[in-house]
Amino acid sequence: MPLPYALIRSLLFRLDPEVAHQLSLRTLRGVHQCGLSLLLAEPRVIDPVRLLGLDFPNRVGLAAGLDKNGEAIDALAALGFGFVEVGTVTPLPQGGNPRPRLFRLGSARALINRMGFNNQGLEAFLRNVRRSRREVPLGLNIGKNAATPIESALDDYAACLRAVHEHADYVTVNVSSPNTAGLRRLQGDDALEALLGGLAAQRERLADQQGRRVPMLLKVAPDLETAHVHALADALVRHGMDGVIATNTTVSRAGVEGLRHADQTGGLSGAPVRELSNRVISLLREHLGPDYPIIGVGGVLDARDAVEKRRCGADLVQLYTGLIYQGPRLVHECAQALAQAR
Repeated sequence: MPLPYALIRSLLFRLDPEVAHQLSLRTLRGVHQCGLSLLLAEPRVIDPVRLLGLDFPNRVGLAAGLDKNGEAIDALAALGFGFVEVGTVTPLPQGGNPRPRLFRLGSARALINRMGFNNQGLEAFLRNVRRSRREVPLGLNIGKNAATPIESALDDYAACLRAVHEHADYVTVNVSSPNTAGLRRLQGDDALEALLGGLAAQRERLADQQGRRVPMLLKVAPDLETAHVHALADALVRHGMDGVIATNTTVSRAGVEGLRHADQTGGLSGAPVRELSNRVISLLREHLGPDYPIIGVGGVLDARDAVEKRRCGADLVQLYTGLIYQGPRLVHECAQALAQAR
């Protein structure tokens, strides 16, 4: 029987959010190394699905951002996830934005972060990835360094793709974080054409060299107009992208007005982004048809939210902020609900 998360959360929430985050990852690693992961989570729900040419034991995954450096891949997988995505990694190490940069909005079950792709860079990231046992499919999420001009973004993404390709079950191209200046400009028509075209060509060269074609997905923002979603969907198909992750955090503050920290700069995640995310998922599904792979993320705080993502058109569902507020039991509950929702 897993330990009650409410007690653990009450202790963690007395700490600075970023300190609590780091402590949680270290603790998860330690518990897993001692073979005690069942103290934290139920056994993995088995609800097999094949997507992207990969076999997922269930439909619930960990979203990128929680483990930026791939330090706790096996420990996180042991919480019952059907897949794990780590990163965002950039070519060179970078410290990210100044602290404080992570804020809890407890009554809204939300977070605001402006981390800024803080990570240890490709070399350290790949060392961690190589050490993992890979019990479930592993996604590697790539981005650009903050110091790289937006006009040279393709260079950074291509460098990351070359480095991670042979180690990834799938690669996610993150152009939708609001916390790197100018990054979301890469979702614009001309910039997106150049980026996706360049990465598609790079991916085909790597596939020829390595004898293995790794699925590549684009992670998009929730703050897109309908016409922009349609144009983006067309670009995904045109450049042979294998799937889309919808969505990242939002710059909107709808639903949290007046709350402590609501005026902090950064991306808002958790319950307030749910409907924005669901809208984009629905638009993508309608435009892309029934077979195009969509991973839904944003505002999953209980099993009903996960099922709703599926009904909007998501094939798989990812968690992050919900895990912070609800604990590992959320993974089991969502996976079980999705297995029963036919």
